Amino acid sequence: MREQLSESIQLAAMRHAASWSPALSDLRLSINLGALELGEGDYSSRLEKMIADTGFCAKRLTVELTEEGLVRNLDAASGQLSKLREKGIRVALDDFGTGYSSLIYLKNLPVDYLKLDKGMTPDIRGSGKDRALLRSIIALGKAIGLQIIAEGVEHPEELEMLHVEGCDIYQGYLKSMPLSPKEFERFAMRSN
Repeated sequence: MREQLSESIQLAAMRHAASWSPALSDLRLSINLGALELGEGDYSSRLEKMIADTGFCAKRLTVELTEEGLVRNLDAASGQLSKLREKGIRVALDDFGTGYSSLIYLKNLPVDYLKLDKGMTPDIRGSGKDRALLRSIIALGKAIGLQIIAEGVEHPEELEMLHVEGCDIYQGYLKSMPLSPKEFERFAMRSN
């Protein structure tokens, strides 16, 4: 049931993004992918069908592997994610630094992005220990060729410090509050 809901949300997001103005054709869409979805059936084929059904360009899609559950079969998950990457889809390891975060995921799964959990972002302004830990995670991601995304950026000082440490992309209220699909399209058109 949970996987069906997730796939319905993914499908709706791709339909919305496929209808964006041509002026926004360089924007990427990220969708959440639960660890359980990777373990059941052939997710990569189901996602390819959703892409075909919506007309969304696979090369503009990122799947974000969320950590609500452990990836039980790393070999199978790696195979599924590799199939997606062959189609031009990028993979992000989401919420890194909390939950089930594991270096084994970084070692065994084909990922393009490392997303720092929003709870870690304020650490960039914290104590020496907090900053050292965050700096180490960013350096580790960079050392293995990943782009680093910081979630939960709310203050200009955080953005500046994260940029200095090597973060490539950020998300958070500093840029915008959550928006409906139509509001987002208008926002993106103004920002583009």
